[in-house]
Amino acid sequence: MQRVNMADMDADTAAHTEPSVEEEEPFFSNLDLLLFSLIVGLVVYWYMSRKKPEPIPEFKKLDTAAPAARETSFIEKMKKTGKNIIVFYGSQTGTGEEFANRLSKDAQRYGMKGMAADPEEYEMAELARLSQIENSLAIFCMATYGEGDPTDNAQDFYDWLQEIDDEDLSGLNYTVFALGNKTYEHYNAMGKYVDKRLEELGAKRIFDLGLGDDDGNLEEDFVSWREQFWPSVCEHFGVEASGDDSSIRQYELKEHTDLNMNKVYSGEMGRLKSFEVQKPPYDSKNPFLAPVTVNRKLNKAGDRHLMHVELDITGSKIRYDSGDHVAVFPTNDSAMVNKLGQILGVDLDVVISLNNLDEESNKKHPFPCPTTYRTALTHYLDISQPPRTNVLYELAQYASDPKDQENMRRMSSSSPEGKALYHSWVQGACRNILAILEDMPSLRPPVDHLCELLPRLQARYYSIASSSKVHPDRISICAVVVEYETPTGRTNKGVATNWLKNKLVTDNGHKSTVPMFIRKSQFRLPFKTTNPVIMIGPGTGIAPFMGFIQERGWLKEQGKEVGETLLYFGCRYKNEDYIYQEELEEAEKKGVLTQLNIAFSRDQEQKVYVQHLLKNSKEHLWKLIHSDNAHIYVCGDAKNMAKDVQTALQDIAEELGGMTRTQATDYVKKLMTKGRYSQDVWT
Repeated sequence: MQRVNMADMDADTAAHTEPSVEEEEPFFSNLDLLLFSLIVGLVVYWYMSRKKPEPIPEFKKLDTAAPAARETSFIEKMKKTGKNIIVFYGSQTGTGEEFANRLSKDAQRYGMKGMAADPEEYEMAELARLSQIENSLAIFCMATYGEGDPTDNAQDFYDWLQEIDDEDLSGLNYTVFALGNKTYEHYNAMGKYVDKRLEELGAKRIFDLGLGDDDGNLEEDFVSWREQFWPSVCEHFGVEASGDDSSIRQYELKEHTDLNMNKVYSGEMGRLKSFEVQKPPYDSKNPFLAPVTVNRKLNKAGDRHLMHVELDITGSKIRYDSGDHVAVFPTNDSAMVNKLGQILGVDLDVVISLNNLDEESNKKHPFPCPTTYRTALTHYLDISQPPRTNVLYELAQYASDPKDQENMRRMSSSSPEGKALYHSWVQGACRNILAILEDMPSLRPPVDHLCELLPRLQARYYSIASSSKVHPDRISICAVVVEYETPTGRTNKGVATNWLKNKLVTDNGHKSTVPMFIRKSQFRLPFKTTNPVIMIGPGTGIAPFMGFIQERGWLKEQGKEVGETLLYFGCRYKNEDYIYQEELEEAEKKGVLTQLNIAFSRDQEQKVYVQHLLKNSKEHLWKLIHSDNAHIYVCGDAKNMAKDVQTALQDIAEELGGMTRTQATDYVKKLMTKGRYSQDVWT
């Protein structure tokens, strides 16, 4: 089209210059001009008609729109399949989805039919129509992410709940189970909000809000809530439990003997062969394979391994900001996978599919199929975490020793002795599925049922330790390798950190790659560069601050006025784990860091932590916060450090601001509300 416009412009220009030419002596006769205009017109018409898009794409649009419209109606799907219970989940790490699947499966035991549903895939305004289905109920398993945020897949649902005021949900029966962690400021904020908002819109709560605390025992909280929930549902709808406690399979096994291996998934998250042909945009279903360009040990000594890993994103069109998270998809230890195959006596390279028995379900397989048992156990299933009680319950039938069977059933019950046994024998002893099979020789389940029950292996999120202003084609990760001895004498290793540790820059002549994508964060430098910045992060909590420091340095180089930049960093020993020492001291020397405060907690008899250093410079800190509009950032351990830092800042506000304790607490909370106190913390 550009060339057509240029032709039009040329014709216009010619038209405007014609009068001046005619004043002297006409070069063309009127007939010549007419013929010339006609020819130009025909050429332009031909060119434009040639460039017109063919009608085929229009048909393509029509073809794709129709099924999408059908798929968004969960009401029609429920009517078609005879279901009366729908369990929506907001899930970031897979636990909310797992609980939703368990509840939808439970429904069958109580004479009802359930389906689990991702709110992102459906039109949630249809909740108002759920009363069209007899004895219907909507259950919401809602996790809270970060600082009181909805999970990615529940964001649209959350926005919808906030926007609607005239929706009448009076025919909706509902209940909510919330998943959260008490160490966070906004404990179970999403679950509480959904519960409260649905009631405000006229919906009827038929069972109390359940609160699951991952800092305590999330599994126990869920089991206790569930055990009381179902009898209440039966009473409400006047139905009786079927009494059928037998195992209910959700998927059926199909073995493939003559399948072309090009059609078999080998670790891809979504599209088959997506790791061979990489196409942006990249996300959780289509990660980018980023080559590892640097993998070095950060600490000089000690028994831990702190590492700095750099991923190359050149040509990926991936963009990130300082403070964002990089998500990586790890793989399980091959030795563990081989042991599982050996103990269960299976050929791990058999090609299989697990197909959903419910043909109408959106979830056709528990993981990408067809694939091999080896690929499923390596890339798709979590074999390192202690299995939840529902897995033990389903597997109990395969224990040939009645005593083992009884213990497994007891551990999956909500009885006090059952909870205690599960807590000590599974969780306390850190027994994963391999350890359970090793310590219970009578338990030998079929591998396909085990693959159905194990949860999906999830992406791991790391705060990015670089700035895109300085390194647009590079993403840095700073992490500590997790490895510990369990009470049973085994060595347990963190899946992702050990996998990253072994990602050498070149492995047998090949570049090591990491499947990754970016998750945006609210952990952002202030918009005004003149605002002072106070960063507090011990250990690997320094990660996002390396990006912040790089960015503040870049801003200074651009001639921008940059406010004070203070860092409070803590580690154990100066000569062991003072990570990024050279970079930090260089930043201080250049004036990028106006204050570098380091707490070496074990270099003296009395332990010193970052919160103690805050009090050492309290007058200056208070001036920056109270008078100069400083922004505070805290990164690291949520359980102790983040709380202690908050307390220290409240103490400073109380002492130097002349406030009561309540006023000081409110003052710090107001900083959070205004976006001047941000936390990127984990447990």
